[in-house]
Amino acid sequence: MTAIIGIVIVTAAVFSGYLMAHGNLAVLVQPAEFLIILGAAFGSLVLSSPPAVIKLVVKNFKRIFQSGGAKKEDFLELLSLMFLIFSKIRKEGLISIEADVELPEKSPIFTKYKSVLDNKKALNFICDNLRVIITTNMPTHELDELLSTDIESSAHEEMLPSYTLQKMADALPGLGIVAAVLGVVITMGHIDAPPTVLGYHIGAALTGTFLGVLMCYGYVGPMATNLELKAKEGEVYFTVIKVSLVSFVGGAAPQIAIESGRRAIPNLERPAFAELEEAVKK
Repeated sequence: MTAIIGIVIVTAAVFSGYLMAHGNLAVLVQPAEFLIILGAAFGSLVLSSPPAVIKLVVKNFKRIFQSGGAKKEDFLELLSLMFLIFSKIRKEGLISIEADVELPEKSPIFTKYKSVLDNKKALNFICDNLRVIITTNMPTHELDELLSTDIESSAHEEMLPSYTLQKMADALPGLGIVAAVLGVVITMGHIDAPPTVLGYHIGAALTGTFLGVLMCYGYVGPMATNLELKAKEGEVYFTVIKVSLVSFVGGAAPQIAIESGRRAIPNLERPAFAELEEAVKK
């Protein structure tokens, strides 16, 4: 929603200012310039990116218009889930959670927390690493390294759409100049035309530069930043899981393990100690 508001603000500010200066909007309506700039930008994206990356960009584009990462309530659900899992292991042993891990959609523990169950990547991360804990006797430091490697690999993939869009944004001003130069070439073909005709063609040529710069810094660049920040927000969620798991495997009590996970949450969304305690009691 905020992305749509941002687009509206940018568009309104630019074109309202143009109209206040008695600009003619009709001059800015140049389909050929749009085709050159946007077509070439998309072509450069296809040229520079493997098919898998293009699919990631298309798949993640809708995230720009969705809400941000996990909220305080989501972290409370995650930590409450981890507490129940750790408590069950302490009381009944590691084998007791095997059925929960194999079929989390039918688990009486996982089904209590819809936000975790709906987050398929996080759910797989939790279950896969609980399987590792169940089936191996991995030392704490090795488990920490394994989880960090997993998170880094996932974070790299999550950052690819942002990185690719930013590269596309960086190309837009240059492609705007290409459109402007082509407009000048067309204008030179009308060099003997009246001043009003020449003025129109020159204005149309300069529109290419305007559109390239506007789309770079007003739209596509901010969209890339939006995806980057959301990827980093998602990484925090996985870090909370990692810290909780490593703490518990290291010998911490369930309450201490989830408290370690709570400390990995940024202050903006971090639940208070009392809030987490209340959520665990429920």
